[in-house]
Amino acid sequence: MKDVKLFYMNGCPYCVQAFRALEELKSENGEYSKVEMKMYEEYKDADVVSKYDFYYNPSIFIDEKKVYEAHPGESYTECKAQLKAALDQALS
Repeated sequence: MKDVKLFYMNGCPYCVQAFRALEELKSENGEYSKVEMKMYEEYKDADVVSKYDFYYNPSIFIDEKKVYEAHPGESYTECKAQLKAALDQALS
């Protein structure tokens, strides 16, 4: 299984959107539930977070490569599509 890390920040509206989309994707496709994501909160896990290059939350790295980083104004539909692509890559 690939090493998947998700970085988020408490109170971030894009992170709330991403967590909702992840749950929806898992309910639509049970295979996505097999992806083990290590989750790191930006402030609580600063020692880990500081080793990665990203600006916006949420961000996902697979095997140390950034595959998703949210951006200001990102819609739910766009977020869900990006997360789906990341999950598909994690399963491949």
